[in-house]
Amino acid sequence: MRHRFDLHVHSFFSGDASSSPEALVAAARRRGLSGIVITDHNTCEAHDYCRRHGLANAEGTPVEGFLIVPGVEVSTADGHLLCIGTTLPDLMGRPALEVEAAITERGGVAIPAHPYDRWRAGIAEDVLDRMRTTVVEVFNAAVTSRAFNQQARAYAERRGWHMTAGSDAHHASAVGTASTAYALDEFSVAGLVRAIPAGGGELDETYLTRLEGFKKHFGNWFRVFNRSPRKPRR
Repeated sequence: MRHRFDLHVHSFFSGDASSSPEALVAAARRRGLSGIVITDHNTCEAHDYCRRHGLANAEGTPVEGFLIVPGVEVSTADGHLLCIGTTLPDLMGRPALEVEAAITERGGVAIPAHPYDRWRAGIAEDVLDRMRTTVVEVFNAAVTSRAFNQQARAYAERRGWHMTAGSDAHHASAVGTASTAYALDEFSVAGLVRAIPAGGGELDETYLTRLEGFKKHFGNWFRVFNRSPRKPRR
């Protein structure tokens, strides 16, 4: 059985996103997903929140049939790098190769996010060439030009890397727009972490609608489009 995941999702713990983890889960369930990876910008606060509120557990197994996978999108010195399957300390501004090593040491998977998209801090090819990962995001539903996805796919094919797709949702209404499905040996965080670098993912490649792209582009200005509670004061 294949389990479909949105591997690139943001909650209101990202400064430019608006939805609570609960809203993300509800939206993902409606779309028939098995789980999501919450990859907020440079923070893993959402995962503490999910455990406190009973949405996830320390064992990395599903809660009521749905799996929330820990992750983070790190703004490295070289561009954005997804960490999937584990959490990280604050590594913002550190070199991509150093962050990649930290992800690997913690048992996660490092995936360059929207490479070639220089408007959104995609990691450049000269850095990709030196990375040890064999996985890259070749379809980002929110990419600023579809040509960037095409370039990422061409790079993956040239290097023999495995490919992923994600929505890069910053609002619950965009969750699951794009996704990747895997045949897991175990429906758990550990099972997904094993499956991603093994390849064989089935990509659902759908771009954000014009409205969703507009909402994402203007970030916090358009929280009114989403009914989720605002990020709590800290």
